[in-house]
Amino acid sequence: MIVPCIDLMDGKVVQLVQGKEKALEGDSPEAMLRRFAAFPEIQVIDLDAAMGKGSNDGLVEFLAARAKCRIGGGVRTAARAQALVEQGAFKVIVGTAAFTATGINGALLDEMAAAAGRERLVVALDSRDGRIVVKGWRESTALTAEDTLAQLEPYCSGFLCTYVDKEGMMQGTDLDWFRRLRRATELEITAAGGITTVDEIRELARLGIHAALGMAIYTGRLDLAELTALNASLAG
Repeated sequence: MIVPCIDLMDGKVVQLVQGKEKALEGDSPEAMLRRFAAFPEIQVIDLDAAMGKGSNDGLVEFLAARAKCRIGGGVRTAARAQALVEQGAFKVIVGTAAFTATGINGALLDEMAAAAGRERLVVALDSRDGRIVVKGWRESTALTAEDTLAQLEPYCSGFLCTYVDKEGMMQGTDLDWFRRLRRATELEITAAGGITTVDEIRELARLGIHAALGMAIYTGRLDLAELTALNASLAG
């Protein structure tokens, strides 16, 4: 499955390079919903909330009420996870809060799974230089995604795995990394970070991994009509 991305910052739809530099702004959230209407799910990330610089709660609620959305960014409490579900989120993505300085935050993940439902919880494993990064990708942990997946399985229904090294750079992703992740868990995996070609999407699909696409769509590198047809063929 192909999952188009809507990233929010300062009330606008944006795309960042390496989670830092704003590369471009998209159309309004409402217009992006229309563009992505043919896709079964949309990924929505509140970048301001992820970085602790405010939030885009109104836009998040607007999108969740109108499309099947996976929503993340700043989900740090069970109450927040539950609130997103009540606002219409199909799935809730938790990243930074899933980890402590030394490992996974099992106690909080237990609370979140109880509040939002394990089947709705997705844990984000964002990796740079082989290590999981948190707090808007600004801090590195000692953990690797490969070694952490199995520990997280009891708390969630799947994982959003971002290859941060190539995020937004339009240089392709690391398919070998995703192959290793696929061997480490049987739960759903959604790949993100640098996916640029149809061949990469097809290979991920062959592995049983979804593809979350942002920059490649927004820059026109990948044609939306072609992706819509490809997604339909993958579903079939």
